[in-house]
Amino acid sequence: MRWDDFRRSENVEDRRDSGDGGGIALGGGGIGIGGLIIVGLISWALGIDPRILIGGLEMVQGPPTQQQQRPVPTGRAGAPSDQQGQFVAAVVGDSEDRWAEIFRQELGRNYQPPRLVIFRGATRSGCGFAQAAMGPFYCPQDQRVYLDTSFFADLERRFRGCSGKACQFSQAYVITHEIGHHVQNILGILPRVQQAQARMSERDRNALQVRVELQADCFAGVWANRSQQKWNFLEPGDVEAALQTASAIGDDRLQQRGRGFVVPDSFTHGSSAQRMQWFQAGFKSGSMKSCDTFGQGTS
Repeated sequence: MRWDDFRRSENVEDRRDSGDGGGIALGGGGIGIGGLIIVGLISWALGIDPRILIGGLEMVQGPPTQQQQRPVPTGRAGAPSDQQGQFVAAVVGDSEDRWAEIFRQELGRNYQPPRLVIFRGATRSGCGFAQAAMGPFYCPQDQRVYLDTSFFADLERRFRGCSGKACQFSQAYVITHEIGHHVQNILGILPRVQQAQARMSERDRNALQVRVELQADCFAGVWANRSQQKWNFLEPGDVEAALQTASAIGDDRLQQRGRGFVVPDSFTHGSSAQRMQWFQAGFKSGSMKSCDTFGQGTS
């Protein structure tokens, strides 16, 4: 992946040296003590770092509790100077430019980008306590994407065929998936989903959440298509590596490895085939119109 031509975003907040330990906030967003315990057990059973397993705890959240409304720390604003920070700022910057084009062309409106927070270890968010083990996530309450960059090292270490520069497009896919949730939020999709889920059984809530996640995968593909048209930035093996990442974090693959059988009714992110299918749908078309996971079958 060649990203030197990408504009560096100023909508990056670097908290890696802020020393903010937060303090665990319970309920209303993020992940609580029980969730952390479950994540630990799953990661122990599968031998996979939880940041890779559940890079989707951006699940639609309710409003934050009073405890979570403490002042949220701020870090250095603007594109970081180190290589890793530059890469993140470049992906965010290009996503801003491409989504601005898409919104003008397809919707006739302006795009309001999110802010991306880089942190190390733990920090606080509008959805509560953010910890590295949660993986990258999007918080609708403060319209920020949260990313502990140690996730990148875990991605390279755990996924075969994904190392060094060859892994960068997979990393960009993860970032733009989270930005896809921001697109859903400002389009009003996430609030409508949250309202609908409040009246549903667990099975139906899960099924609706799968559609949310698959649409974010598709939006990541839309960005990749538009950026490829603009910069011709992809190199041989990049798309295959991203598809491998999408496949590896499919619910069916994770359940099969973890418990030896698959329970489709418990899916919250979609199967490996579904995640690859919808990323490819966005990548082939370059249009949001191809990402209607709510109006089409997801299988």
